[in-house]
Amino acid sequence: MFVVVGEALVDLVGQRGSRTLVAHPGGSPANVALGLARLGDQVTLMTRLGRDALGEMISAHLRSSGVRVEGGPAEGTSTSLAIATLAAGIATYDFRIEWDIGDLQPLPIETRCLHTGSLATALAPGRTQVEDLMGREHQRGRVTISYDPNVRPALLGSPERALPGIEQLVALCDVVKVSDEDLEWLYPDRQDEDVAREWLGMGPTLVVVTRGGQGVYAITAALELHRPAIPIDLVDTVGAGDSFTSGLLDGLRRADLIGGSRRDALAAIDESTLVSVVDAAALVAAITCSRPGADPPTRTEVDAANAARPPTARTAPLGTSRGISPPTTDPELAMPSASMKQGRHR
Repeated sequence: MFVVVGEALVDLVGQRGSRTLVAHPGGSPANVALGLARLGDQVTLMTRLGRDALGEMISAHLRSSGVRVEGGPAEGTSTSLAIATLAAGIATYDFRIEWDIGDLQPLPIETRCLHTGSLATALAPGRTQVEDLMGREHQRGRVTISYDPNVRPALLGSPERALPGIEQLVALCDVVKVSDEDLEWLYPDRQDEDVAREWLGMGPTLVVVTRGGQGVYAITAALELHRPAIPIDLVDTVGAGDSFTSGLLDGLRRADLIGGSRRDALAAIDESTLVSVVDAAALVAAITCSRPGADPPTRTEVDAANAARPPTARTAPLGTSRGISPPTTDPELAMPSASMKQGRHR
């Protein structure tokens, strides 16, 4: 079972300059939990929701896809908002959020993976509880710990202020997913691959960098992998990175690489399996970008989309052997993609 800890909120989405905003349930951790559930995984979201109309909308949305929601004691709490402004399909955000999740108990015995990130690990007072949970689970070594910093510059102040806390959490993790834009903000004078290598040396076994139209870079102690982007007719990028994360974790679970007892196996992941996991995650993100809002696909939709692709471009079933292929030279398949591009303030 997956446990996701973090914020659930309502995205009010509209085009720049428009007076019409459409409400979509969102929040990076909530989106990851939703994506995992739709892919067929058992998942619990530990969050903080107000007992108001927006909180009820979020809960109903998540539960309808199979997410177990633990909303915490929310007396006097209002459900948080993020105002997402779209320009050319790319979202920027303005937040109205509070984050106080209270004491977090040890994870259920059946938990195999803990995922968190974004505002849950950045905003006081809740970040302290989340950091404590990650530290306890890191010491126990019983679950895979996954982290996506999902940087929100508007709420973090400066890179110099945010970086020590982010690096501290990276050191507690097994899997880290980060966007190139996050790394550009945190380390403006460094290449993302160099930072990924440095982060890998802090403790994780797998670091994955999403690069929008430039595809994906992944690194382990033994492998470095570059994969091209999946072409997509872009609608918007809301929730794209979160969908990639859910696809990544689902892929690792299907490859039997989730759980504390599988840490050594994850560290020794072979090339063909890593290609399959990363490509499958990219396809999940691409489908999300093809429709409005944070609306990740179901397993059936992913399988259908994969089957509709040219045979040479399909993601390989996990557990089969396939070597790394170079980026395609087919003009249709090599076209720039926004499959994982979310904008600076995702």
